[in-house]
Amino acid sequence: MNETGNLFDTAPRGKKATGDVPLPELMRPDSLEGLIGLGDLLGEGKFLRTAIENDRLPSMIFWGPPGSGKTTVARIIAKTTRSRFLALSATSAGIKDIKAEMEEARKIRNHNSQKTILFIDEIHRFNRAQQDAFLPYAESGDIILIGATTENPSFEINSALLSRSKVVVFPTLDRNDVRSILGRAILHPEVQRHRIELTDEALDVIAATSGGDARQALNTLELIVQTAVPGGEAIDVASLEQILQKRSLLYDKSGEQHYNIISALHKSIRNGDADAALYWLARMVEGGEDALYIARRLVRASAEDIGLADPEALRLAVAAKDAVHFIGMPEGGVVLAELVIYLAQAPKSNSAYAAFEDALREVRRGDNPPVPLQVRNAPTGLMKDLGFGSNYQYAHNYEEQTTPMECLPDSLAGRRFYEPKQYGQESEIAERLRRMRETRETMRAARKTPGVTETDRLHPRKGK
Repeated sequence: MNETGNLFDTAPRGKKATGDVPLPELMRPDSLEGLIGLGDLLGEGKFLRTAIENDRLPSMIFWGPPGSGKTTVARIIAKTTRSRFLALSATSAGIKDIKAEMEEARKIRNHNSQKTILFIDEIHRFNRAQQDAFLPYAESGDIILIGATTENPSFEINSALLSRSKVVVFPTLDRNDVRSILGRAILHPEVQRHRIELTDEALDVIAATSGGDARQALNTLELIVQTAVPGGEAIDVASLEQILQKRSLLYDKSGEQHYNIISALHKSIRNGDADAALYWLARMVEGGEDALYIARRLVRASAEDIGLADPEALRLAVAAKDAVHFIGMPEGGVVLAELVIYLAQAPKSNSAYAAFEDALREVRRGDNPPVPLQVRNAPTGLMKDLGFGSNYQYAHNYEEQTTPMECLPDSLAGRRFYEPKQYGQESEIAERLRRMRETRETMRAARKTPGVTETDRLHPRKGK
C-alpha cells in the first residue's frame, strides 16, 4: 500500500463532489498512456518510462516550466511503485518535518528493506544548506529523492545533491499538445453540465496564449464555462477576449524566463533579425520587465556586438536609456523598439569585446610585470632620479602621432590584443591603426641604423 503526504491530498477521493475539484485536477491523467506531449520523455523504451515500469527509479530532479507534467508524472509513480511513497511541498513543509519523515524511512528500510520515494515539489525553495539534509539519506539508499522545480537546477540545487541525481527535463508543451488537452477537457461531464460551447478558434486562442502551461489553459477554460451564460451562442474569439480581458504572460522577472528571453533578444540583435528582436522585446515589456534593465542590456549589446563597426550605436543606446528614464513606460517602449531595430541592422563587430577578453586572460594568467619606466609618471624628484618617465616621447609633437616608444612591458613587447574587422567604420579605424603600427616599426628599425639621429628618426613637427 502506498502512502502519500499532504501534497496530493487535493486529488479526488471518496465521495468528494466533482464540482469541488478544479478542472486541472479532474483532467490529470492517472497512467502513462493518458499523458499528452511527453513522448520524448515517456515513449516506449525511454529511460523514464522504463524506470517507472520496472520500479527501478534513481534519485531525480524534474525540471520544467509550470504545467508541463512534473507533478502528474510523480502521481503516476505514486500509483505504480511498490515502494513507500511520500509527497511533500517545500512551500508547506519545513526541513525539520522532512528530516523526521526521512528518519522514519530509514527505520522502515532497516526493518523490512522497503524503500521510500520522497517527492518534494518546488525543491528550489529550500536553500542549499537545507538541501544538504537530503544527502545522507539519498546516499545510503534510505530514500529515493524526486525533486520538482521550475528553476534551473544548475543555479538552485546543491551541487552535491545534483551530482547524485539524474536531471529529467520536462519540455514546454507545444500549442498542439495544449489544444489536444483542451479538446479532451470540453468533453468532460463537469464541463458539459454547464452547457457552454466554444468555437474551435476560441480554443485555439486559449491554447496559443497559455505559454505551454496546461494548467493555465485548463484554468482559463474553467473560468469561461463558469462565467458564460448557459445555452447561449458559442463563445468565439471576440467573446473570449471580453471574458479574459488580459491574460498573464509566462514571464518570471527573477527566474529562468527572465534570462532566456533577454538572451533571445540579445542574440536576435547579433543575428541582424529585427523582427525576432522586436518580438522578444515585446515579451519582456508586456511581462512587466524593468525597462531600464532592458536598456542596460541593449547598451551592453551595442558595445559587445556592434562595437567599432558603428560607434554611433553606443551613443544611441545611452540616449535611449536616458529617454526611457525620462519619459517612463509605456511611452518608453517605442524608444526601446527604435534602438532594437537600429542595433539589429547595424554592421557588427565584436573586436573590442574580444580584445578586452584577451587582455583580461593575459592579466589573469601572467605575472603582472611592472610598468615600463618610460610610461610612468614622475611627480617627485626622487621618482625622476629613479628613472620614472625617462625617455618618454610625446606623440603630439610628431607628425605621425606615434613614436617608437614601447608602452607594454618587455615580456609583452609586440603583443597584439586588438584585431580589427573590416566592417562599417571599423575599416577606417583598422587602417589608421595599421599605419601607426607600421610607422612605429619603421622608426624602431631606423633607431638601430648607424648615423641616423633622433630627430631623423622621430620626424618632429615643424616649428616644434
